[in-house]
Amino acid sequence: MHPHARHHGGRHELGQNFLVDRGVIATVADLVARTGGPIVEIGAGDGALTLPLSRSGRPLTAVEIDPGRARRLDRRAPENVSVVNDDILRYRLPRHSHVLVGNVPFHLTTTLLRRLLAADAWQDAVLLVQWEVARRRAGVGGASMLTAAWWPWYEFAVHCRIPARAFRPMPAVDGGLLTMARRDHALVTDRRAYQDFVRQVFTGRGRGLREIMLRTGRVDGRALDQWLRAHRVSRQALPKDLTAHQWAALWELTAPLPARRRSPRRRRAGTGR
Repeated sequence: MHPHARHHGGRHELGQNFLVDRGVIATVADLVARTGGPIVEIGAGDGALTLPLSRSGRPLTAVEIDPGRARRLDRRAPENVSVVNDDILRYRLPRHSHVLVGNVPFHLTTTLLRRLLAADAWQDAVLLVQWEVARRRAGVGGASMLTAAWWPWYEFAVHCRIPARAFRPMPAVDGGLLTMARRDHALVTDRRAYQDFVRQVFTGRGRGLREIMLRTGRVDGRALDQWLRAHRVSRQALPKDLTAHQWAALWELTAPLPARRRSPRRRRAGTGR
C-alpha cells in the first residue's frame, strides 16, 4: 500500500496495523497516566495514541518509520510532542528516565523486546503486542526463556486481550496489552552469568527440573531436593513453570559465591550489573 494511503491503511512491508478502537486507546492512556516522566512512543503512525497521550502535557517523543506519516503527525502535534522519523530498532533511546508506549508491529515484537530489555533508562512500558506474546512474557501458562532471563530486573503483566478488529488493517491474530516495569531492586546482580544459567537450564536435557539441574553439574542431589521442597517445586516441573523469585533463588543456590545476589543497598537500583 502506498505510504500516503489514508483511512488507516498501513504499509504491508512495515507491518503496520493501526489502533482504531477508542476504548483500547483510553485504556492505554490510563495505564500511561499512572506512570511519570517523559514518554517515548514506538510506531506513532497517524497519532491515534500520540494525540490523546499529549494531553497530559508531558514531553512526548513520537518515533515513526514512515516519513509521510511522520510529517503529517508533526504538523498536527502540540508543542510538547517531538516527532522523529526513524526506525525504532535503530533509534537511540534517551539516557534519562522515561516511559515507553506503543503499538508494536507484530513481526518485530521479539526483536524489539530484546532491544528494550537491554536498555537501561526507561522505567515502565505499556505495549500492544500479539496476545500469545503478551501471555508468554507475563508467564501465563509458562514463561519463555526470554522472560526468565529478564525477570530479576523487570515485572511483566498482561493487562487485557485486544481483539483483532481493534486494528486497521485487521491482523490475523488478537493483540494483548503488556506492561513491563523495572524493579526497584533487582533480584540478581550478575546479569550475564545469570542469563547464561537460564539458557543452560532451558536448553538442558532431562525429564524434569531435578534431572536437568543435576546434569548441569552445578548442584548436588541433596541440596537440590532441599531446595525443591522449600520452594514447593515438583521434581518433574519444567523451567517454564518457575516464577521470577524461584529463578533468583535457584541461581543463588547454584551460582559461584561472588556472583550471588547481594543486598540491594550495595547496588544501584534497577540495574543488573
